[in-house]
Amino acid sequence: MPSPYRAIFAAPGSKAFSAAGFIGRMPLSMLAIGIVTMISELTGRYGLAGALAATHAMAAAALGPQISRLVDRHGQTRIVPPATLVSVAAVGGLLICAQQEAPEWTLFAFAAATGCAPSVGAMIRARWTAIYQGSPRELHTAYAWESVVDELCFIFGPIISIGLSTAWFPQAGPLLAAGFLMAGVFWLIAQRATEPVPQPREHHTRGSALRSPGLQVLVVTFVATGTIFGAVDVVTVAFAEEQGNKAAASLVLAVYALGSCLAGAVFGLLHLKGSASRRWLVGVCAMAVSMIPLQLAGNLAVLAVALFVAGLAIAPTMVTTMALIEAHVPRAKLTEGMTWVTTGLAVGVALGSSAAGWVVDVAGADAGYVVPAVAGAVAAVVAFLGYRRLAKPVPTRGGRGTDDGHTQDAADTAVAAGTADRAHTARTTDTAGLRNAGDNGRVA
Repeated sequence: MPSPYRAIFAAPGSKAFSAAGFIGRMPLSMLAIGIVTMISELTGRYGLAGALAATHAMAAAALGPQISRLVDRHGQTRIVPPATLVSVAAVGGLLICAQQEAPEWTLFAFAAATGCAPSVGAMIRARWTAIYQGSPRELHTAYAWESVVDELCFIFGPIISIGLSTAWFPQAGPLLAAGFLMAGVFWLIAQRATEPVPQPREHHTRGSALRSPGLQVLVVTFVATGTIFGAVDVVTVAFAEEQGNKAAASLVLAVYALGSCLAGAVFGLLHLKGSASRRWLVGVCAMAVSMIPLQLAGNLAVLAVALFVAGLAIAPTMVTTMALIEAHVPRAKLTEGMTWVTTGLAVGVALGSSAAGWVVDVAGADAGYVVPAVAGAVAAVVAFLGYRRLAKPVPTRGGRGTDDGHTQDAADTAVAAGTADRAHTARTTDTAGLRNAGDNGRVA
């Protein structure tokens, strides 16, 4: 592992909480695509499959920020376990109803309840932020590492989920996703030493973190970005089936994630100067342009190459997004702010899954790739229109500073130091820790 990555893992408990976060985030890449594969295997209806995946994503979008707001106020240990249990129980209900051919409304009800799953990515990044507050270089590397972990989930998750559901039994993928969520979350919660200390009540201003103009731009842009991800997943499964090799969809989607993973790993080694908002704008535009070649893919091999290239823009854009959130959102609302971006992605995934499923049913898989292309264009337009909000320096608010998120006030530095001291002191009794960016986002 290159030295910048070794350096961030010198913090006590960081290896354990990052590992727990990896396991807890596997459902990000497994559950939605597992639902699509399960329903398409059982019924052959991609429209229904996409609608259920969209329902799951929309529910996560509605419930995720509320759960993260409670986490910011009361801590991860108190809020996360009950939310996880509700989500896992809902997955079980969905699988039983699908197997028993229950009325469709029951499928949608349980798919909605699965949205109670906590945003593991946001919680993991909050732990890194608490450890490296005031150390922008280390925090940049930590965010890059977690983006790499996100992409590792998307490399292996679809392979496992689609592979099990097609080779074993249709419910296998979602079932294992629920198991990963339980294992990762409860391992994470067991690591108390690195859990961020909830902010005092007086630090929690009224209203949502979404009141930040900069965060509004990020969320709206990532609705369009999520549409890309949701559409690509659904259309790729359908495209592989039309090519006579449905199971190969997992490998093609893994190549998409591999491109992002490699780009994120390299990006974490760089210490770029200049405006983070400008890098973010370039990244969003690169994602938009990368959707164009998908229209020309005539077979799975060409599609895999095109998706690999498209993936190169994802992780660097997500890393920069986290830096911008840290710059534009008060510390007391940091987990909520990160979850709002995940929420934007989840809404987009819902829209992309539904739209792509409908287009595939009506016009075939080849036409389905128009959906991510249109979504990419929308993302670029929104990013251009909102760029000035992100580029404008933010007045210091609870430790937030400039565009690059490198300015902290004395109070936040003290909080960070206190958290680090707490982690060092507790190492003799608890040496592990946790972390999760966004449900999807890709959310992560």
